[in-house]
Amino acid sequence: MTEPHRDEPLSLSDFTGQVVLVGAGQMGGAMMRGWLKHGLAPQRITISDPRPPANIQAVIDAHGIACNPADPKPAGVLILAVKPQIADDVMPLVKQFVGPDTVVVSVMAGKTIQRIEQVFGTGTAVVRTIPNTPAAVGRGITGAAASANVTPAQRQAVERLLAAVGQVEWLAREDWIDIVTAVSGSGPAYVFLLAEALARAGAAAGLPADLAARLARATVEGAAELMHLSPEVEPATLRQNVTSPNGTTYAALQVLTGPHGIDQPFVEAVAAAAKRSRELAG
Repeated sequence: MTEPHRDEPLSLSDFTGQVVLVGAGQMGGAMMRGWLKHGLAPQRITISDPRPPANIQAVIDAHGIACNPADPKPAGVLILAVKPQIADDVMPLVKQFVGPDTVVVSVMAGKTIQRIEQVFGTGTAVVRTIPNTPAAVGRGITGAAASANVTPAQRQAVERLLAAVGQVEWLAREDWIDIVTAVSGSGPAYVFLLAEALARAGAAAGLPADLAARLARATVEGAAELMHLSPEVEPATLRQNVTSPNGTTYAALQVLTGPHGIDQPFVEAVAAAAKRSRELAG
């Protein structure tokens, strides 16, 4: 079971906890910018990263955010936003940020709640998440699974921080994370591939390649925005609204929904991505 994302405007101006962000790369940097945009006080943020990218370092400096403190103190929320390949090396180094009231939030692929508890202790409150790259523009969606040790107050704090970069869906089961990874985590790549394929098809039909590319890109952008601005309308209804009986769109959809259409490849693609996610988790 999932819970719907919050519809009211987000404000973090009254957020009182201390947030430690471990890893200020693409995703960590997007989260930090989202927190600041939504009013989180810079003094509530601490960055732990030996070499933040120059653009992120500029934000850190501009807001006077603490970075790599010499005397680390336990956080209210510790967010692990490092690459999974280095996670096992990094996690022991940041244990000093974890106290009895800390909730550890992972945005790392392939690291289970059990593995995180092995590092920080079996009683640690852990939230495992999988965001996606549109978080960089505040339009992401994050699937989140909480361990039994997470309190309602910690869950609310984590949701508010994650909502700074997009929607949040709470998952009743941790193993759904692998499927969420396959659907929304990897999903932006599928959409970009659609734009590429549509452009190639336009060129194959006779358009100049650059014109076909502009048409395809603008179409995908516009359709996504139309869906975003029509939250109560199902995608199937939006599709039907474009489709006149026996018209041009109908002819195209006969191919895309026919025996060799796109449904089965998507089923197989999501299954393959979910399988790989499970393999990475060990």
